[in-house]
Amino acid sequence: MEFNEHKPIYLQIADNLCDKILGGEWQPEERIPSVRELGTLLGVNPNTIMRTYDHLQSLEVIFNKRGVGYFISKEAKDTIIAAQRNQFIQEELPKILKKMALLGINPSEVLI
Repeated sequence: MEFNEHKPIYLQIADNLCDKILGGEWQPEERIPSVRELGTLLGVNPNTIMRTYDHLQSLEVIFNKRGVGYFISKEAKDTIIAAQRNQFIQEELPKILKKMALLGINPSEVLI
């Protein structure tokens, strides 16, 4: 995984894990790699992975079974979709619409 210097690494890893869930690579209630396993796999400090997992837990995308590991929540896909839709509408869409207006692009030209 290559990291972008403009966004914290733990958030980039969280985005990557969310993509795996949305893409069906990881299923609800499936165990995911441990903090150490994922840190080794990605070549990052386990503290960074712990921060990623804490973030995903706060969003209720994953949960921890003490002594067993981390698992994908049943509602993970719906939670991720809702969060990413909201982020797109609030952050990305306004930029796209502004750029379209500056370039004189009519929405009907890009909508199918």
